[in-house]
Amino acid sequence: MTVDTKPTGRVPGRWGNRAMRMASAMHIQLYRRTGGRLGGAFPGGAPVLLLHTTGRKTGSKRTTPLLYIVDRDDLVVIASAGGAAKHPAWWLNLRAQPAATVQVGRDTIPVRAEEATGDEREHLWARAVDVYSGYAGYHKKTSRRIPVVVLRRTRAGHETTNARDA
Repeated sequence: MTVDTKPTGRVPGRWGNRAMRMASAMHIQLYRRTGGRLGGAFPGGAPVLLLHTTGRKTGSKRTTPLLYIVDRDDLVVIASAGGAAKHPAWWLNLRAQPAATVQVGRDTIPVRAEEATGDEREHLWARAVDVYSGYAGYHKKTSRRIPVVVLRRTRAGHETTNARDA
């Protein structure tokens, strides 16, 4: 997730990166403590989930707040990195280890990530841009193809667990 809704083409320096990490950590804590009541939507109403991955290099648990859309039983996130030249770390982590969990509100859902391709990608990309128009600007800002990531629930019956109990 990014706070910048107007891409500037500038890369944040060391202090900007530190500020973004601190803001993200505060967002995650607010979301967890309130079950998404605070931090569960981006300004303008786009919903936010917490993605829990395993670091591909360190094996450490990582949490990233991301905008998402719902497609049938799946959740869809966009690996835009604000239009940066490189993919976001969370996407690289998912490519290395596609099994993950997401927190949506108070529910924790086990998922398996896969990149959408072809017509599915185009359809989901258009829906994501409808929810958050900033993605269109990110697309113009980068030469890389921004991945559209489908998070498919992995348990039969779509079981969830309450995040307070996790």
